[in-house]
Amino acid sequence: MRATAITLTIAEAQRDVRTTFLGGFAGQLVVALIWLTSAILAIWGSHRAAILTLALGGAFIFPLTQLALRLMGRPASLPKGHPMNALARQIAFIVPLCLPLVAAATLYRRDWFYPAFMIVVGAHYLPFAYLYGMAQFEILGALLIAAGLVIAFWMPIFSLGAWVSVALFLGFAFVARSVVMEEGNTLR
Repeated sequence: MRATAITLTIAEAQRDVRTTFLGGFAGQLVVALIWLTSAILAIWGSHRAAILTLALGGAFIFPLTQLALRLMGRPASLPKGHPMNALARQIAFIVPLCLPLVAAATLYRRDWFYPAFMIVVGAHYLPFAYLYGMAQFEILGALLIAAGLVIAFWMPIFSLGAWVSVALFLGFAFVARSVVMEEGNTLR
């Protein structure tokens, strides 16, 4: 990583984000675990517990991601003053600011909880494409949004969106990791 933010190009700053966060690998595993816990509660617990787990669990994504990165022996964040830190902070607030919209959809129709959350999270991932310099985030965002719409309007089964999201997050985690690992091999 570069020592000073002033000398970084956008491509270099994006590479720093990809390298530090392994293309989002650890974060996607954490997100998948939170959604999986919620999905399990949706079936074998209560809908209320499932909703609270997902709605409140998001607050722990970044600290758990940092923990996972440290356990992997990697840096847990970008250096202070890195030019992408501000964008990352702004992106982080998209989901919590949209929770009232998810709540409204859920109050209208409980089966819309996960689809509404999928649409919000999908929109949240779109700017990650710029942050990481990885078009894969646009694909993940589009898949979450499309799946959320399909489930809401044609397959409104309460927990279905959670299970679909877990599969997408897990699949994307390993795709993104392989992209970054391949990039690292070509830079040597």
